Amino acid sequence: MVAVTSGGRGHAAKPPFGYVNFASHGHPVVHAEPPYLEGPEQTAMFRERLPEEATRPGFSLIVAAEGGHLVEAAYGWTMPAGTWWSRAQQQPSREMLDADKFAVMEWMVHPRRRGEGVGSKLMQRLLADRPERWATLASDPRSEARAMYERAGWSQVATSELPWGPSMDLLVLPLPVTNA
Repeated sequence: MVAVTSGGRGHAAKPPFGYVNFASHGHPVVHAEPPYLEGPEQTAMFRERLPEEATRPGFSLIVAAEGGHLVEAAYGWTMPAGTWWSRAQQQPSREMLDADKFAVMEWMVHPRRRGEGVGSKLMQRLLADRPERWATLASDPRSEARAMYERAGWSQVATSELPWGPSMDLLVLPLPVTNA
């Protein structure tokens, strides 16, 4: 059985339940794989950064565990109207730029659980009842997840150049998400 825990939704007086497990166990497992190949230093930076990110407006985190082990996790926050990804090479449409967007910052599924639909269900839960008109995320075009995003309805609207890695595809998804 998978137990799902939600945290946040803009209430960030303290880090939400599950974030420690997420930062300590989810990030190193998923991001050690190709194409990311991140090590302990990147995991430590992620772990240090997450509590501050939990204070952002509209923050929401969902984690799922099975038998006390992290299976999947996703989180994000509201990207306010008038803002876009800081290193974007292109701007989205004026309509999108002028609206609040939900920025999905991480979406991780343990390798043992991929292909079972658990990640899609997690994202549906994360995006359910969001007040924003769009969700957005940055995806490494080399990752296996990139094709999954497209199948799930995400569309590329821009790219972002990062000084420490490959360019990223900037994707959007209209909200609310309606899946049968």
